[in-house]
Amino acid sequence: MSSNPALQRFELLTGASALERLAKTKVILFGLGGVGSWCAEALIRSGIGKLALVDSDVVCVTNINRQLQATMDSIGEPKTSVLAQRLGRIQPDAEIIEMRAVFNATTAEQFDLGSFDYVLDCIDSLSCKVELIVRAAQSGATVYTALGASCKLDPLRITVGSLWDSYNCPLGKFVRKKLRKRGFDKDVTCVYSPEEIARIADEPGLQTCGTAECRCPRPMPCDKNGEAADNEWCRKKKQINGSAVHITGTFGFIMAGLVIQDVVKRVR
Repeated sequence: MSSNPALQRFELLTGASALERLAKTKVILFGLGGVGSWCAEALIRSGIGKLALVDSDVVCVTNINRQLQATMDSIGEPKTSVLAQRLGRIQPDAEIIEMRAVFNATTAEQFDLGSFDYVLDCIDSLSCKVELIVRAAQSGATVYTALGASCKLDPLRITVGSLWDSYNCPLGKFVRKKLRKRGFDKDVTCVYSPEEIARIADEPGLQTCGTAECRCPRPMPCDKNGEAADNEWCRKKKQINGSAVHITGTFGFIMAGLVIQDVVKRVR
């Protein structure tokens, strides 16, 4: 049996060989929001040996309804550091790497994607997401991407499939369009939901976070030109949609499950 009693119940399900392989598995996770944060915890609780956490953002009060690291005490703190501290308390032997950064066309060369077994895309930004999918697919790592988890309420509608076959997901539609423009035609496994819910955020009197209506108790810094900092994603968004933890969390758990199942399958 495993020398780690914290994973004993998991080993009864997967066997010792799978646990050994998971301990040697290297994962890089981009985006620690409502999807990525839960994915990260599931991976660590399943014995992943190396996990790199990539996110430039800080915790906002509006994250509390759906993001694992978001509490009233962590508002204003970097998501990478808050989550890494929590994960380190769960599995002290795991190698957890904090990377407070943005992945885009300018910064992409800073990330050695090919040194990881799995690249997990939980990014919201369309341009960053497309850039990551293209480069990750070229790296030789196994790539999984999460599409839109906002404007959903029914977790039973969430499914796994080819990025090219996803439907009723606006984010997926725009991702495919941009990928085609770049001549990208490789198959990528995605998590998505075809559920369609009418957006109500435009109702009179209903404010959203972002721009002049930020709900955070302390202001986020801008650069010398008054532009929003990289961590202020809400100020850059044209539209902010509603989201629920039972959806984003399910997305994240499924993303982690894809990795875990693939590792176990390779052992058996």
